[in-house]
Amino acid sequence: MDEALRAYYDSGVELGRLERGYWRLEFARTKELLLRYLPPAPGRVLDVGGGPGVYAEWLAEAGYDVKLVDVLPLHVEQARELAAGRFVAEEGDVRSLAEPDESYDVVLLLGPLYHLVERRERLAALTEARRVLRLRGVLAAAAISRFGPHLDTFVRGISDERVWEWSERLLVDGRNVPGKEDTLFTTAYFHLPEELEAEVQETGFELEGLFGVEGPGWLRMETLDDAEGFERATRVARALEQERPVIGTSAHLLAIARPPAPG
Repeated sequence: MDEALRAYYDSGVELGRLERGYWRLEFARTKELLLRYLPPAPGRVLDVGGGPGVYAEWLAEAGYDVKLVDVLPLHVEQARELAAGRFVAEEGDVRSLAEPDESYDVVLLLGPLYHLVERRERLAALTEARRVLRLRGVLAAAAISRFGPHLDTFVRGISDERVWEWSERLLVDGRNVPGKEDTLFTTAYFHLPEELEAEVQETGFELEGLFGVEGPGWLRMETLDDAEGFERATRVARALEQERPVIGTSAHLLAIARPPAPG
């Protein structure tokens, strides 16, 4: 496993993230989008790269049969503690899942594509998701927008030239492979909307929707702790969620897709 990635997440940064700041908007909107496409409970859900288990817990509470898989032992430990027997959590690699063919109704990739810098590895992850999905099952695959770091640098009023140069460099090819002295972020890939669409379709899925999760409202970070400001941002996200000229301004993208029907 990539050592920069392990060190980043072993710091505990993911625990409680979706309960804070603009990430609350990411969590609320991702759940909203999933609810439009998930089959009724009970159904089998494989949450790959599920971290400490926030989405797994939500789905288990809704009556789904959930298994979480994560490459980090810390995340698996945290997920098992959160699960308290309500869902299963195991270590595993998104590129080679230890699951039978066509055994799940839903596969969530709400994090793995962020950190697979090489395209062949992202395609391997998506191919594995297709393999374990049942006929007409649902894939939900998230990506970080290519434009997110640059917009984030701007709206936070950051003046550090090193940060600006980093965010501008990401605009070129989306690749962040940090050196030992680089602490701005961990190993990651930042997608253009059309790249995420192409990767999903190249692995044999039929795309049902490509969404901007947070919409441009996340850029007004200072308003999101206020209930009215949060609702306004959510309303804008809903209105613009599939407008192709705009969805890249979201911090995150979400592709919803299915394996094709026979014939």
